[in-house]
Amino acid sequence: MDKIIMKNLRFYGYHGVLPEEQEDGQNFIIDLEMYLGLHKAGNSDDIKDTVDYGKVYGIIKEITESNKFRLVEKLAEHISREIMSTYKEIDKVSVTVKKPEAPIDGEFDWVGVQIVRSRNG
Repeated sequence: MDKIIMKNLRFYGYHGVLPEEQEDGQNFIIDLEMYLGLHKAGNSDDIKDTVDYGKVYGIIKEITESNKFRLVEKLAEHISREIMSTYKEIDKVSVTVKKPEAPIDGEFDWVGVQIVRSRNG
């Protein structure tokens, strides 16, 4: 299966369980992989035969910056649902949400979740 990959998309949002996460916000990094057939676009060289990742970026930005979720699982689920409902040609999507500034007492690069959703379960 072919895929379109979007890595390290950066947004500022207000997601988290703690009150300060909901009030002060923090940076989030999102990776997206969209599985679909790209053979037609590869032959036609026409944007209408593929998924416009500029529009996908806009969807992710809107969801991440305009909502407040307690869990990054909810953010990832919301992104996956919106992408799959907007683009019927996508068979499967993988969404990774990273929190590089999670309120954890220790050293780390990021914590987060990855979900994979497909049309056939």
